[in-house]
Amino acid sequence: MPPPFKVELAAHDPRWSEAAEAQAAILRVALNPILLAVHHIGSTAIPGLKAKPILDLMSVVGDLRGLDRRRSDLEAIGFEWWGEFGLPGRRYATKDEPQSGRRLVQLHCYATGSPDIDRHLAFRDYLRKRPELVASYEQEKVRCRTLHPDNSHEYGACKSAWTDNVEVIALSAWRSS
Repeated sequence: MPPPFKVELAAHDPRWSEAAEAQAAILRVALNPILLAVHHIGSTAIPGLKAKPILDLMSVVGDLRGLDRRRSDLEAIGFEWWGEFGLPGRRYATKDEPQSGRRLVQLHCYATGSPDIDRHLAFRDYLRKRPELVASYEQEKVRCRTLHPDNSHEYGACKSAWTDNVEVIALSAWRSS
């Protein structure tokens, strides 16, 4: 399990999308031909939202067994492999800055057809279209950081009720569009 870290929230940086695309390009080369898509998800993918300055990327592969066999390819480009990390049907890997150890990327990998793919994309797209909801989410993030400033795991658990509620609404809207 990756250790928890201090929670830093930064103002949205438009360069995050460029950094996400640069990481996606590295992943495409390393995981060719099994990688079908890479999506920038999470708070850094939502303009105007304060976020931990860590990119969340979601990769879609044909099947997870094929990805499991390519674990060393991810490790060769600087990722640490954590397996399912508590979520069946997912593979999780992180990439840290070598000199400082600061987390740079969290990679969530799913097989094509996984309902988690729609869940992540629906949440991201729903917030992108609703600035009032972005403001509410930011308040929740600040509240949770105040409660758990030194433990990223507890911070994530703190805001999960908020995100879970919005995910249900976002998925309903996603499916009806």
